[in-house]
Amino acid sequence: MVFHPRTALPRLPVWLPPVLWTTGLGLWGLSRQDSVWRDEAATWQVAGRSAGDIWAMLGNVDAVHGLYYLLMHGLFEVFGPGTATLRLPSVLAVAAASACTALLGDRLAGRRAGLAAGFALPLLPAVQFHLQEGRPYALVAAGAGLSTLLLVSLLADGAGAEGGRPGRRRWPRWTAYALAVLVCALLNWLSLLILPAHAATLWWTGARRAVVARWAAAAAGAAAGALPLVLFSRSQSDQVSWIPPLTWHMMIGPAVLLAVGGLCAAADRPRAGRLSAAAVGLPLLAVPQLGLIGLSLAQPLFLERYVLFGMLGLALLVGAALGAGARALAPRFPRASALVVPAVVAAAVLALLPQSLAKRSPASRVDDVLAVAGEVARLGRPGDAVVFVPAARRDTALVSPGAFAGLVDVALERGPAESATLKGEEADPARIRAALLEQRRVLLVTDAARVAKPSGAARDAAKAKVLAEHFAVVADREVRGRRVTVYEHR
Repeated sequence: MVFHPRTALPRLPVWLPPVLWTTGLGLWGLSRQDSVWRDEAATWQVAGRSAGDIWAMLGNVDAVHGLYYLLMHGLFEVFGPGTATLRLPSVLAVAAASACTALLGDRLAGRRAGLAAGFALPLLPAVQFHLQEGRPYALVAAGAGLSTLLLVSLLADGAGAEGGRPGRRRWPRWTAYALAVLVCALLNWLSLLILPAHAATLWWTGARRAVVARWAAAAAGAAAGALPLVLFSRSQSDQVSWIPPLTWHMMIGPAVLLAVGGLCAAADRPRAGRLSAAAVGLPLLAVPQLGLIGLSLAQPLFLERYVLFGMLGLALLVGAALGAGARALAPRFPRASALVVPAVVAAAVLALLPQSLAKRSPASRVDDVLAVAGEVARLGRPGDAVVFVPAARRDTALVSPGAFAGLVDVALERGPAESATLKGEEADPARIRAALLEQRRVLLVTDAARVAKPSGAARDAAKAKVLAEHFAVVADREVRGRRVTVYEHR
């Protein structure tokens, strides 16, 4: 913190206002009206297991998220399960990413650009979604911001085309860079797409061969550390089999982002051979998007959350463009130039307010496992049977076991922890049929009609057939993307 020479008031560090701003946005509506959707429910129910049970599960499913689950297990142990514990890590991670973005903008394009970039990041719609999400993608964004900041500091301090400090002083930062990239990869190995983005920055800025060699060593070390996870998680590729193949309409979003990023980069007047916001931000935005598109041509993987960290590049470019606009006004309109960043941020807040409100409502997600648990508690009676279609909807019971007290899960043969799986193992269709026929009342927990998809599982078909042929519906409730139907034996 320094003192402004004219006013003798303390001048805040450039990263602090964006951190406070982002944290405030994250805390606003954090519980989303006490709702938790299916992806977050996976985090919740796995984090509630013992470390040994989590490790055993990773051998069968979700190894790609193993580090995140273990981290959340530790937080649940210390602070207890709840929506705040579930989502606060993402809030703090995006705040850290905003700080890194502000520092990058300040170093590459000036203080105003840094502030604008830091304020812009949490306003981006994709970032607002994951700002309050109990999943690892915000943490990856924070790590990406740190690794990019370390790289820029190495280049700006003389490791680039113009020479500089002795190399031995830089090895701690190269080591930190490699560790940051590795941790991101252990949270989601598709974050390794940041490495070709950084390679493009090195090429753009004309980094010396010695610098490129050091970067290559650090990048290779990080990639080698993540390689066992990459190879092992490929054996669990059925987890992403639901992702649809790439289509032209899916390219609209990336095309718009790249167009906006290109316009902002042009406003910064980039030049080859110079470290600039464009040289860092444009590759960070474009290369992961294009890389994921390329991978998706071989296997469908295109989901924006996998490259959420690329939004740091867009925020950096937006900040640089606003900084350039303020500098252009400064000679003739010095007072007006000082208002460019706050005015644009205020306008963006107003323009995005409807979307910000929508992101903080339960309707912003596919479903809500807690709401339907409440309906089960109201409709169920001790001794009633309960079945789930598909079996993954058992997450409602795993997150809210109290709502299912007294009910009998007649299809379940081995529980999730016992079977080291996410949803448990169910009995064969014949046994499920026999168990259902012995029941007087059955509660079916499934998806609401608007989001339901046909299930090809034989077990689910057996459940549906028995209920249709031998039971009558006596109550039916739909709430926030889930449905509970009560059947009585005819």
